[in-house]
Amino acid sequence: MSEAVRSTCACKAGIRWTVGGSGPGVVIARPGSPAHLGLLVLLASILGGGSRAGAAPPTEVVFRRFADAVVQIRVTEKGSGAKAVIGSGFFADHAGRMVTNYHVVSKLVLHPDRYVAERVDHLGAAETVHIEAVDAVHDLAVLRGASAPRTALELMDGEPAHGTRLYAMGHPHDLGLSIVEGTYNGLLEHSLYQRLHFTGSLNPGMSGGPTVTARGEVVGVNVRSAGNQVSFLVPIALARALLGRPALAGERPPPRWLDVVRDQLLAHQETYFATLLAADALPAVTLGGIVLPGKLAPFLRCWGDAARDESKPYAVITQECATDDYVFVSDQLLSGVVRYRHHVLTTEELNTFQFHALFSDYFGTHYGEFYGNEEEVTAFRCRQRLVRNRDVPMKVALCLRAYRRLPGLYDAVLRAAVLGASTRGAETSLALSGVSAATVQRVVGRYLGVIEWAK
Repeated sequence: MSEAVRSTCACKAGIRWTVGGSGPGVVIARPGSPAHLGLLVLLASILGGGSRAGAAPPTEVVFRRFADAVVQIRVTEKGSGAKAVIGSGFFADHAGRMVTNYHVVSKLVLHPDRYVAERVDHLGAAETVHIEAVDAVHDLAVLRGASAPRTALELMDGEPAHGTRLYAMGHPHDLGLSIVEGTYNGLLEHSLYQRLHFTGSLNPGMSGGPTVTARGEVVGVNVRSAGNQVSFLVPIALARALLGRPALAGERPPPRWLDVVRDQLLAHQETYFATLLAADALPAVTLGGIVLPGKLAPFLRCWGDAARDESKPYAVITQECATDDYVFVSDQLLSGVVRYRHHVLTTEELNTFQFHALFSDYFGTHYGEFYGNEEEVTAFRCRQRLVRNRDVPMKVALCLRAYRRLPGLYDAVLRAAVLGASTRGAETSLALSGVSAATVQRVVGRYLGVIEWAK
């Protein structure tokens, strides 16, 4: 991204002419004065500059105009005074409400007796803040302090044009308030959780900060990065909806935010599985003569391959589908993950006993890739049984573990081995996180119901 061009020359009567912006134009004002900054913004908004109509103002102008609306959010451990989490936020109204990410204040939600949160402005002034609302599913939170801000940002109504120049602000790595230029690339397609694609470099500590247009309208809330200038924002419409909810913190006694998070996760998993469970027939894929669950929902990403090594007497066909996103619960626990894998083995060289010995190695004790320590979740408890779907016998193991702080939510792993053939077999696994026991039962039943021999 190119820097805005700036040059200075001496002119008649001691006036200094400053040229700023990406397009041509001259502004007469003292450099750095309020008039100078205002004229730069006006110039960029009205001069076309030939083929560069509507050129954006210099990044320094955006920073100076809106820096005092952006704050650092610190979550501190009360006993030691250590800074446990450092993120960002911004004033969304003149009443003093601030928007940030849920994951920035999650320690305060999980352990309200151990942690305290404060906001620090760009001049270093600090103030204790409390939680006023949370939306764990979309990774948002609203905070409020005792004082009113001098500047609040406007929340954009609608979406900018694709390719619009945007500016992300926040406190990367506790290095001070910073600004990053990038471009708007719209909503992610086929995503379970609404995210905006921002081409710019977000870094740890910028989470919860605003990404704004040149006019200071907030387009999205910084949430995370995939590296290589591929970053993601929470759409500002979701923050506006959260700000519009009743202020639960005004109740007496204050709500237990962990219960609010639990209810949100339970409601969410019911919603995103509703379409899947309502379908008359689930999508299927045929691999090696066996029909297995295919791409079950638009928000899943699927890929596969076949391994045919001439030195081995068998071939393996694999397919995997998974969500690209998740719901952050804590540093040790992620929810909202759906992942399933198929391994199909075929042979023309092994006899029945050899093939069954090979196939048994693919059905072991494996719980999938899950986050969570003993403080967050119980140990997995498993049950195994033989079931039959149509004419297909299967050995099935279902394992569940409970969330300790969020009663009613579980992680589940299903393992199923298709039996009954001497030269082919399939092993499939399904992993679900943050779901109710009732949902596990319904999804597993529909999942196994797809499996059959290809006709």
